[in-house]
Amino acid sequence: MFKPLKRSLLLLVPLFLLAGCNTIVMNPKGDIASQQADLIVLSTVLMLIIIVPVIFLTCFFAWKYRKANSQAEYDPEWDHSTKLELVIWGAPLLIIIILGLVTWVSTHKLDPYRPLDRIDASTPLPADHKPLVVQVTSLDWKWLFIYPEQGIATVNELVTPVNVPVRFKITSSTVMNSFYIPALAGQIYSMPGMETTLNAVINEQGEWEGFSANYSGAGFSHMRFKYRGVSQDEFDNWVARNKSYGKELDRAAYLELEKPTTKHPVEYYGKVEQNLFHAIVNRCVVEGTVCMDTQMMADSMRNRTNLSADELAILINEAMCTIAPNADALPLITSSKKNGYDSVSN
Repeated sequence: MFKPLKRSLLLLVPLFLLAGCNTIVMNPKGDIASQQADLIVLSTVLMLIIIVPVIFLTCFFAWKYRKANSQAEYDPEWDHSTKLELVIWGAPLLIIIILGLVTWVSTHKLDPYRPLDRIDASTPLPADHKPLVVQVTSLDWKWLFIYPEQGIATVNELVTPVNVPVRFKITSSTVMNSFYIPALAGQIYSMPGMETTLNAVINEQGEWEGFSANYSGAGFSHMRFKYRGVSQDEFDNWVARNKSYGKELDRAAYLELEKPTTKHPVEYYGKVEQNLFHAIVNRCVVEGTVCMDTQMMADSMRNRTNLSADELAILINEAMCTIAPNADALPLITSSKKNGYDSVSN
C-alpha cells in the first residue's frame, strides 16, 4: 500500500526544481513582451480546446470499454459515423484556421523592425516622438552598448528610460548570437556583417537580466548583462555620469575589448569614435581594411560602368578616407590583373 504512494511522492520531487524558475516571460514589463505573452496564452488555450477533450475521451473510452465491463455496447460491425467525422476533422481544422489568422496578424503587428505605434495598450505614441537609438554588439563573451546620440558606451550594462521607445541596432563581432531581454521583448539574432533591428519599450522601472539565447562558445553561460528601466531624469543623470569618466572607445580600444573574455566587468566610456558601429557592422574596424558596403558599391559600379580597376581603386580609396582618414594607410585598394581580367584587391 505504501510503496505506490512512496513512488508517487518521489515523482513530485522534480517539481521543487521549478522553484528556481523565473516567470518573467509570462509577466513582462514591456509592451511588446506583454503582447507576446498574450499570444502564448491565446495559442495555448486554442490548442487545449482540442487536447483536453481528446485526452478525456481517450480515458473515458478506455474505461467504458474495458474488458471487465460486460454492460458496454459491443458492435463489431460499426465502421462509420458522419457526425463523429465532422467533429473529429472539423474542430481541429477550425482551430488551425483561427491560429493561422492570429499568427498572420501578430507576425506583422509584432515585427521587430516595425516602428512602435503605442507606449502601452492605453497610450498611443505621439506623432512627433523620437526613439532612443542603442547600437548593440555581441562580443566574446560580453555585450557592448553604444548610445550614438548621447556619445557614450557601456559594456554589460543597458539603461533606458521608461515609456520611451527604443530602437536597437544589433550586430556581432564574431559568431552568430542572440540578444534577449525577457522583460522587454523577444530575442533577436545578432550576426557578423549584418544589422538587425528591434523596436521595444519598457513600461516599468526596475532591473532585469538580459543574456545571449544562442550558444556561442566557451563563455556563453556568462554572457549576461543588467538591464535597467529608469525615469527620464535618472537616465539623463546616468548619461552625465558616464560622460564624466572621460574614457574613450575608439578603434584601438574596441579591438582590445573584442578579445575573448569571460565574466567581463561593467565598463563605461564617456566618448565614442564617430562611425565606430558602422565599421563594426562592415568588418573594417582595423584601419586600412575596406568596408563591406564600400566594396559592394565598387562591385556594383564596376558592373554598371566601364571604369577600369585603377579608377575603381581611386574611388574606393576616396570613400575610405571619409571613414578613416589616414594618409599612411593609402592606397587601401590596388588594382591587379588575374587571368586576363581586371580585378580590385586590397
